[in-house]
Amino acid sequence: MAKSYDCSGWATKANMLCADGRVIMKNAFKECDGEIVPLVWNHQHNSVDEVLGHALLENRDEGVYAYVTFNDTDAGQNAKLLVQHGDINRFSIYANKLKQQGSNVVHGVIRELSLVLAGANPGAVIESVIMHGEDSLEEGYICSDEYIENIKALSHSDSEKGDIGMAEETNRNNEDEETLKDIFETLNEKQKNAVYALIGLALEENPNEEDKDNGGEVKHSDKEETIEDVFETLTEKQKNVVRAIIGMALEEAGVGIDEDNDKIEGGNNDMKHNVFDNEIDNNDVLTHSEMVEIIDDAKRIGSLKDAFLQHGIEKIDYLFPDAKKLNNAPEFIKRDDTWVSDVMNAVHKTPFSRIKSVHADITEADARAKGYVKGNLKFEEVISLLKRVTNPTTIYKKQKLDRDDVIDITEMDVVAWLKSEMRMMLNEEIARAILVGDGRSNSSNDKINEQNIRPIWTDDDVYTIKVAVNVTKEATDDVKAKGFIKSCIKSRKNYKGSGNPTMYMSEDMLTNCLLLEDANGRVIYDTIEKLATALRVKKIVPVPVMENLTRTVSSNIHTLAGIYVNLNDYNVGADKGGAVNMFDDFDIDYNQMKYLIETRCSGALTKPFSAAAIELVTAN
Repeated sequence: MAKSYDCSGWATKANMLCADGRVIMKNAFKECDGEIVPLVWNHQHNSVDEVLGHALLENRDEGVYAYVTFNDTDAGQNAKLLVQHGDINRFSIYANKLKQQGSNVVHGVIRELSLVLAGANPGAVIESVIMHGEDSLEEGYICSDEYIENIKALSHSDSEKGDIGMAEETNRNNEDEETLKDIFETLNEKQKNAVYALIGLALEENPNEEDKDNGGEVKHSDKEETIEDVFETLTEKQKNVVRAIIGMALEEAGVGIDEDNDKIEGGNNDMKHNVFDNEIDNNDVLTHSEMVEIIDDAKRIGSLKDAFLQHGIEKIDYLFPDAKKLNNAPEFIKRDDTWVSDVMNAVHKTPFSRIKSVHADITEADARAKGYVKGNLKFEEVISLLKRVTNPTTIYKKQKLDRDDVIDITEMDVVAWLKSEMRMMLNEEIARAILVGDGRSNSSNDKINEQNIRPIWTDDDVYTIKVAVNVTKEATDDVKAKGFIKSCIKSRKNYKGSGNPTMYMSEDMLTNCLLLEDANGRVIYDTIEKLATALRVKKIVPVPVMENLTRTVSSNIHTLAGIYVNLNDYNVGADKGGAVNMFDDFDIDYNQMKYLIETRCSGALTKPFSAAAIELVTAN
C-alpha cells in the first residue's frame, strides 16, 4: 500500500456483468499489481497539461484498487480540489492486450488511470475499439461506477497523517435500476419527437436549425420550438438517456427505438436499414458501449467525425451524411464557348434571308482612266459585274423526355435545363458553320449546306484571302508561329473589309506565338494584347473548334491557323418566322414530351476581300 497518497478508489471491479454481456474476471489485471501508471483527465493525451499525477495499482480479489497522487501543477491541484469537494468521484482505466474467453475478460494490461465525470453504465463497462473474435487481443476503456474514497487534503510528504474524510458511497436507490425504456416513457409526446429529430441530426455533423424539413423545429400546437429548446426541458437523467438512444440509433446493439409506438425495446446486433442506406454486414456493427464512449468524446472534442477518427472505427463513413450536390442542375461538360457569343453578336443581321451581293470590279487595267491623243479613237471603260445569291437553310436540334421522368425529377426544372442545352448547342453550331463549316462530310444528311451558310475559311477567293505559310513536316512550333505572324502582317495590304478585324485562331497557335522568345531568352509577347497589336487586329479570340482543321489542295495539306475578319461584313438573314423558335409537343402514344429548336437562315460575306485565312501548308 502507498505510504502517501491523495485519494484512492476502485479502478475496476471484478465479476461484474457489463451492459454488453461481458464480465471482467478476478485477477484479470493481476500482473499490474504494484505498477505505477499516469493519471490523466478523461483519457485525453493531447497535451502534457492533461497529465494530473500518477496512480499505484493494487490487485485484489474484488478488482484493482488505485492510490492516486496528484502533481503540483495547476491542472493537478485543480483536479485534486475537485475530488476533495466531491465534484469528481469516478475512475476509468485504459487497458490493452485484453484477452477474452467467450464473454469473460481474463487478462489485460492497465496503461493509464483517468478521472471521469461518471461511469457509462453501472458496474464495470468495457468499451472495445477493435474486436477480432473470441480469444482475441484488444484494447479498451474500463469505467468503474465505484466512487473514489480515502480523500486526503495535504501534500505528499511522509509526515502527512490521516484522512480529512471519506467520500461516502452514494446510496443506490431504485432510480439507478431504471431501464432506458422506463426513463424514455417519462417523456411527453413533444419531447419524444425531439428525440427522434436528434437521432436524425446525429447523422449530420452540422445540422441546420432553419431546415424545417429536416427536423430543425418541433411543432407543437401553434408554437414552434427548436430542438434545443425542447431538449433543455429534460432532466439530466433524461438527457443522458437521449444521448444513449442517439448512439443506439446509429447501431442498436442491444436496445432500439420502435418508431411505431414510441417505445424502447430490445434490438439485435445489426444496424437497421432505416438508419443507414448502405448495406452493412454484422462485422461492421458498433457495440452500444463503443457508441457511448464515442458520443462522450464528441461532446468534449466538438466533432462527431473527429471522435470516430480518434477511436479508429472502421467504415465510419456509414455515419456521415450523404454527399450533397452544389447545384441542383448538372453542369455541362463542354468546350469553351465564349467565342460563340462573340461571333453571334458581331455578325450583321437582316430581317430577310435571301441575300444578293452585286459588285463591280474596277481593279482591272481596262477600268483605268486613259490619256487622249488628238485624232485617236476613244475606248469605253469595261466594268466586270460580280453577283452572288445566298438562300436560307434550316438548322435544328431535337430532344425528348418521358413524362414520367419529368414528374419524378423534383430537385430541378429538367425541361428548362434541357432547353438551355438545346439553345446553347444550336448557337455553337451556327457560329461554327459561319467560321469554318460544320465539318461533316458532304454526303451526311445532317450537314449544313455550305451554299446557304457560307464558311469564311473556304469561301471564294474574292471574299476570303487565302494566305499560305509554307512549312516542312519537321518545322518546330517556333518556326510555325514566326511564319504565322509575318504572313498575317504582310497580308493586311490585301484586306478590304470594314475597320479593324478580329483574329479568330486556334489555341495551339496562340500558345506558340505567346511562347516566342528573343535571342536573349525573353518572351516577346507577354500578353495577348501585345500579340494582337503586332498582328494588326483589334483582339484575339481563341476558338476550340479550329484545332487541327485541315483541307487538301493539289495534294498539299492546308492546316488552318487563324482567320481575321470584321464580322460586320458577314450577313446572317432570317425571314419573319425563320428566327430561332422552340416547339413543344406531346406524344400521347408513347407518353413522351418532345422539344424542337430550329432556325431558318442564310449567311455569307458581303464584301470582297473582307477576310483572310492563314494556313500552314505542308507538302504531302
